[in-house]
Order: sequence, then structure tokens, then C-alpha cells
Amino acid sequence: MADFTSPFWSIFIVVATIVSLVALVILFAVFKGGKTSSGAAEEADTTGHVWDEDLREYNKPMPSWWLNLFYITLVFSVIYLALYPGLGAFGGILGWSQIKQYEEEIQAAEDTYGPLFNRYLNEDLKTLARNPEAVEVGRRLFSNYCSTCHGSDARGARGFPNLRDDDWLYGGDPETIKTTILKGREGLMPGWKDIISAQDIDDITHHVLSLSDRLFDPAAAARGGPIFQSYCAVCHGADGAGNQTLGAPNLADDIWLHGASKQRIVQGIGNGFDNIMPPHEAFLGEAKSHLLAAYVYSLSAN
Repeated sequence: MADFTSPFWSIFIVVATIVSLVALVILFAVFKGGKTSSGAAEEADTTGHVWDEDLREYNKPMPSWWLNLFYITLVFSVIYLALYPGLGAFGGILGWSQIKQYEEEIQAAEDTYGPLFNRYLNEDLKTLARNPEAVEVGRRLFSNYCSTCHGSDARGARGFPNLRDDDWLYGGDPETIKTTILKGREGLMPGWKDIISAQDIDDITHHVLSLSDRLFDPAAAARGGPIFQSYCAVCHGADGAGNQTLGAPNLADDIWLHGASKQRIVQGIGNGFDNIMPPHEAFLGEAKSHLLAAYVYSLSAN
């Protein structure tokens, strides 16, 4: 409620809220008492509304217990709006906010559980990957933070790398894995459909298929080889073996991140890809990332 772009909206909400509360008090004060006849034997006054000849609407007061409950809710509302955010940009006497509560809860969790993770921080990652207790902690962290993309078994899915097959875009040594977790990665494959013809893309595809001994057209692969050298070799290498410095995948090992069919390869060359692995340093911190790196390394090292 504090991020208003104009003071007008804050004032508008304050005025509308206060006027509404006052109006409710006045409304129920007006209807608090209906009128009853003074004689004990006489019937209460009616509103004058009659249906079906003899059905009359009486003007009786609302039950006191019901009105008292309503007034209690009004008092509660006033106290709540004074203590907590609710009146425009006014933050409340207690200064509570969702962000503040979240930060306090995170800090409390860090104070409680931080030492459990920090005790592994100075251990070598390769050694840690052989520690069953540390690997189990890393596995639980992986299940919470990484399985959404990479799968509960870490075998990935289309567009999300398999972490068990020892085929790495940026390198599979423990420190590189940790850097990937901490800093994230962004792999950009430019699309070529506006630069080269559809026939050239098809020929490159057959050349790429030939690199991993897939079914291909030899004539098309022969035409695609020189085009590959002109446009693709700078990232993937002349032999298509990839470049881990750039995150360019190996095209000769028959492991495909976005699908192995000819159609998927044609689409990839034509449209390109923009793959993002988000950084987790600010969210997880180094100690948890250290354990995660040890766990991920253990998957392909064993």
C-alpha cells in the first residue's frame, strides 16, 4: 500500500474508508430502534406495508446482541487500521509489512538451519560428493529448488539438461557446477531463418545428423558442411564437438537438449533458442549451493 504513484490514491482510500465506517455507524444508529406501541396489549407499530390483504411488516428493532456484534466489528476495524496497513500509504503504528515478516522468517530459519549447511562449506566438493550425509542433504535441496526443471530424478526434460549423463554445456567439474548454480547461465542460439535460406538450413541439418551417425542424406550433408563451417563452427567447432566456454553443445554425441528429430533440429537452426538458468546465489547462498553442487556432481561421477 506504500507504493502509490500519486498521493491522490492514498488520500482517496483513506477518505473512502473513514466515510464508509462513519456511514455504517450512522446507518445502524438510525435503524437501531423501531417503534413499538406503548400499550402492553397492543401490537407493535407497522411500516404500513401490507401484502395479501392482511400480511403486515412490523417495525420492530433489531436484536441487541446482533447490533452489539456489529459495533464490535467496527471497533475491531478501527483498531486494525490504526495498527496495520490499510489506510492508503499509512503503514500502521506497528510498522508491519509482508516483506518485513518474510525477511524475519527467513532470518529465523537461517539462524536455526544455517549452521547445518555451513559445516560443509569448507570441504572439498569432490570429497563432499562421497559423503553420504552431505549428499542426502544436497538431494533434499535439489528436490526443493531444482526438480521443477530438471526432474525429481535429475534426468531433465526437453529444454532442461540431464544432470546424470556426464554431458555438460559449461563443464562438469564441481567448481563449474557450483558457479552455474550461484551465477546462473544464459545460452543464446541465434536463429538463422532470416539470414540463410530454408534449403541451407535443411542441408546444415543433414550435416549435423551425419556428425552423430544418424540417418541423413549424403548429398545434402555434403552441401551443408561448408555452410556449417561458415555459420556454426565458430561456436560449435569445426567438428561440431561444442565449446564449453560458450555453452555451445556437442553436436556429435547424439545427446539433444531440445529434441533429436530432424524437424526439431531444423526448427532450432531456424528459430534459435534462448535458454536461461537463473542464478541462485542471492536466494540460496553459498553454503546451500555448495551442497547442491556436490550432489549434482555425485550424480554423474558415480
